[in-house]
Amino acid sequence: MFSKILWGLGNRVVSIDILVNNAGMAALGTIEDANPAEWRQQFDLNVLGLLYATHAVLPIFKAQGVGHVVNLSSVAGRITRAGMGVYSATKWGVNAISEALRLEVHKHNIRVTIIEPGLVATEFVDNISDPAAKQALEARFKAVTPLQPEDIARAIAYAVTQPPHVNVNEILLRPTQQE
Repeated sequence: MFSKILWGLGNRVVSIDILVNNAGMAALGTIEDANPAEWRQQFDLNVLGLLYATHAVLPIFKAQGVGHVVNLSSVAGRITRAGMGVYSATKWGVNAISEALRLEVHKHNIRVTIIEPGLVATEFVDNISDPAAKQALEARFKAVTPLQPEDIARAIAYAVTQPPHVNVNEILLRPTQQE
């Protein structure tokens, strides 16, 4: 199913079938009250980190004639809320980059998928420094049974195990009770 073609890199031989860009952070809070340094951290990780990793793997995928990039975005890449403007901007950026990349690389049999989860039970809330934003998000989590990391893993597995002629472009998944 996946490529067995190997690509030489120095003295090492590398074969990469799938890149999952899953690193991300959210520094929630209103634009007026937010810490601008956290804006840069979000863009550096959520957007530039994704671009750097993708840029590094594309030559290998092209040489193999196959590959799959999976980018983790968010429901926030489709809709935004007060206090989530910068985070949403990074995730809208992930979506735009993903679609542009798909258009650029499909002719090389490279597939691109965006996974857009809603609320997921991770340490996401723990890293929010704005007390009001943290409290609001904690309340949203308490109102639903959040997705589990395994739910996201199953969505990724679904996308990457489709036949080579099928590219699952987007998977949007939310907890059943999430508005």
